[in-house]
Amino acid sequence: MDMLTEVAPNARTERSRAGLASPASAAAEGQAGGEFLTFRLGGEEYGIDILRVQEIRSYEPPTRIANAPSFIKGVVNLRGVIVPIIDLRLKLGCENAEYNGFTVVIVLNVRGRVVGAVVDSVSDVLELNREQIKPAPELSSSIEAHYITGIGAVKNGDAERMLILVDIEALMSSADMGLMDSVTH
Repeated sequence: MDMLTEVAPNARTERSRAGLASPASAAAEGQAGGEFLTFRLGGEEYGIDILRVQEIRSYEPPTRIANAPSFIKGVVNLRGVIVPIIDLRLKLGCENAEYNGFTVVIVLNVRGRVVGAVVDSVSDVLELNREQIKPAPELSSSIEAHYITGIGAVKNGDAERMLILVDIEALMSSADMGLMDSVTH
């Protein structure tokens, strides 16, 4: 993994690391908007809370784990920490998952565990306010979409692009991932 990008700390990140933001205030802040790392999976653009992102790395083939689901690509050694690598493209049902020069791994800190998420490419960091975030659509219970927290509407001149906002902690904690307890501590 030759490319390494540390996510620059900001006031919100520093407040959270200092323990000044309680879970309740963090949830309220999420409802009010916030900063999101945006990335592409297939033709869609997604966003996750920047506070969950530890770093961004270029993709390198991980060591495969026997009998793991296809979306769990394996593990890598990240400075002495064994990190499971999840291909979000496969997990979320993208039609193809091509590994190329743009493919990156977003290293996340979820519930105190380090997990890598493979995505097609990382776009940028966006700050969205409350007016830019629309509620997630109501879908039938047969469609697993509990991890979608809302839809961000981002203006680019006259055009508007849609950003699917994902609760990465809920997604990584789902039972089929088998990475961590799905019970909130």
